[in-house]
Amino acid sequence: MFSKLVTGALALSIAATLAMAADGVRFNVIKDSMLKDKPKGEKAVSVVEKKYNEMINNDIESIGYVLSDPHERINDGYATKYGGTNLDNLAFMSVTADEGLRPLLLKDPRIGGFSPFNLHAYKLKGDNTSYVGHVMPNTMMDIVGVKDAALRKEFAALFVPLDKLVDEKLGGKVEITKYDKLTASPMMNFELTFERPADLNDFIDEFQENYEAAFEDKKYIIAGYKNFRETYDDLEQDFDKYDAYFVYSLCHFTFSNGIFNIVDGQKGDARPDAGVFAPCSMYMYIEKGSNKMIIGMPKLENWISVMNIKDKKKIDAIHTLDKEIVGIMEGLGAKVK
Repeated sequence: MFSKLVTGALALSIAATLAMAADGVRFNVIKDSMLKDKPKGEKAVSVVEKKYNEMINNDIESIGYVLSDPHERINDGYATKYGGTNLDNLAFMSVTADEGLRPLLLKDPRIGGFSPFNLHAYKLKGDNTSYVGHVMPNTMMDIVGVKDAALRKEFAALFVPLDKLVDEKLGGKVEITKYDKLTASPMMNFELTFERPADLNDFIDEFQENYEAAFEDKKYIIAGYKNFRETYDDLEQDFDKYDAYFVYSLCHFTFSNGIFNIVDGQKGDARPDAGVFAPCSMYMYIEKGSNKMIIGMPKLENWISVMNIKDKKKIDAIHTLDKEIVGIMEGLGAKVK
């Protein structure tokens, strides 16, 4: 499943990862088996899937993380819509360390490109192994363009308790994938200038309505939404640098099925490990008093480089979606920056 694995890596590097053989994705690789006794009428689940769900629902808040948008057993949706799946489990759990993240977002809003991020889990049918993991934080920072060493170190530190929790609750062997280099332009960046109304919410509400309709018209799913300004207002914590800051999570079901599942009878073609990048986060913010919305999203092209995807059909599908997303945003009046 993995390409160019280095096993047993237990620490996070805080150095820039644009050099050769950069750390891409961290997975706990865990021996697994299906539970023999399941409640009548419920789907069969594995031992690790049960522990993973318990960890997400019961333990993750104890380390300062918040679950935003849970998407359990996406494999069941594939089976229903496309008539089958090679997966026993595929789960996207969008998480953030809200309070720890706040001062970092105030320093550099681009961190929203991976906030929330997916604590990913999957298991292939016929395999006695489950995988739970995430994109390495330095790779996240390289993709969004944050170069400040101190900020990168602070961001990476947020992952230490999370990785420790996964190690303690799920165990397994830690494996870190390697990749050579990122694409030359790993981000989509846009700017949307607008006439600021007396009540900024009037503009935001209209924009969000048009945004959601435009993506849904192209068969995308709005898989998540995180309003950081409201989050920190509720926590009574300063976030006044921004009049608005929110993140949408996007998924295209047919596209993702073609990446994560075996399609057209091509054995060995599935890449559920690439689900660490899904759903895709698109951040949007308006600085205090501004009439410009700044928008950014990591390109799906990063999946090709970081996950070492070689299959031409998958590569073509990834490039197609990147172009389509740009087109949708331009149709909403955003200018490519």
